[in-house]
Amino acid sequence: MSNNLTLAENDKLKKAIALITVLISGADSNIEREELTWAKKIAGVREYGPPSKLHGYYQEVGVDYEETVNSLIDTLPSDTAERTAEITERLAELNPILAKLDNPTAHAYYKSFTSFAEHVAKATGGFMGFFSVSSEEKSLMHLPMIDVIELDESAEEE
Repeated sequence: MSNNLTLAENDKLKKAIALITVLISGADSNIEREELTWAKKIAGVREYGPPSKLHGYYQEVGVDYEETVNSLIDTLPSDTAERTAEITERLAELNPILAKLDNPTAHAYYKSFTSFAEHVAKATGGFMGFFSVSSEEKSLMHLPMIDVIELDESAEEE
């Protein structure tokens, strides 16, 4: 995680993947086990995948990912609109945190979060259970509550 962030800020970043999992998998009112299983696999692949800017982040997320997701499912409102509103609010809290990071790192988090959300959205439905995204998932999978972070090419070259 990042040294220039507080423990609370690092914790919010760590919980983002679990929040995104519950947000997207529950967008169409029905949190399906297949979506949760697929999300766990994606997080695991990112944890054990090739070294990247966020490799350590996914290792941290993986420590208690499943427990965090289950806790969120148990404690967040069961009503879809209320749950979505609460998760949206929590994910929006990432904006000032990401703004504290250097541009390439913030961009890496943003791209990873949106990519993760898209993979979770595509986890069920369609051909053999893949590639069908509900309109509810589609409206959330680009995480509109998180400010877009473009990569500043000059920052990357430094």
